[in-house]
Amino acid sequence: MTRILVTRPLPDKVLAEAEKHFEIELREKTTPMGRAEMRASLALYDGVLPTLGDMFNATIFEEGRHRCRILANFGVGYNHIDVDAARAVGIAVTNTPGAVTDATADIALTLMLMSCRRAGEGERLVRTGKWDGWHPVQMLGQHMSGKTLGILGMGRIGQAIAKRAHFGFGMQIVYHNRSPKEMDFPAKQLGSLEEVGAASDVVVVAVPGGSETHHLVGANLFAAMKPTAHFVNIARGDIVDEAALIAALDAGEIAGAGLDVYEHEPKVPAALIARENVTLLPHLGTAALEVREDMGLMAVENLRAFFAGEDLPNAV
Repeated sequence: MTRILVTRPLPDKVLAEAEKHFEIELREKTTPMGRAEMRASLALYDGVLPTLGDMFNATIFEEGRHRCRILANFGVGYNHIDVDAARAVGIAVTNTPGAVTDATADIALTLMLMSCRRAGEGERLVRTGKWDGWHPVQMLGQHMSGKTLGILGMGRIGQAIAKRAHFGFGMQIVYHNRSPKEMDFPAKQLGSLEEVGAASDVVVVAVPGGSETHHLVGANLFAAMKPTAHFVNIARGDIVDEAALIAALDAGEIAGAGLDVYEHEPKVPAALIARENVTLLPHLGTAALEVREDMGLMAVENLRAFFAGEDLPNAV
């Protein structure tokens, strides 16, 4: 029977579906695989269901013979897998687009509101017993409704964020994208990240991760933003130069930030943790049971289709 390695614990519904089709070995650890584990997985299993942090770079594929014929990634982002190197040794790669769109967009709106309305700071005030009651100028934040939202990357997730912001909060939408986009709601495409930054009250990063977008966001964008503007990242941590973000916050170039991802995840710089005007979440973008089940079932379907000789539903 076809042997599949699942590299992290997944919802019971996903594992039950996988066991209908394959002989499954579940790696019980919640941390990413090490280099030796990854090399062994390619040699010992017909397929692997990896996820974020399992760094299948080119050197992992270089040594030894590979029994593995497919990496069915759990997640839409696959910048931790060198797809070209995998293909070079005859290993297919798939991902799970679509399933993550709404949940990730919801987290973007959560961070936008938390940052603009100082919600994290306010909760800490209450929890520490330091709140002394309501008064008219207590913790005044920024009203988000009717303001301008700038989106970097107008793919599925970027559009889902834009629709929520426009139709739910009456926000004007500007964006930067590598190619023109046709959309069924008002949105203005601008020529550069800096133009988006200068025009926006909130900027959200929604571009894919990978070498092409590493440190795409840095000092130039922050310098272009209004000192009253807020910055949000729900994409991949290394898209943002964290040192430049910290410098911008220290200099008062922006009013605050909301982050769900980090450049050296799970490490978070002490300078960010110490700032009251920074909202920090532990990569909750897709952390809803239904969403994780949908992602897992999509990965299992990619595996089933591959070994049945059918077209891959989500090849990358």
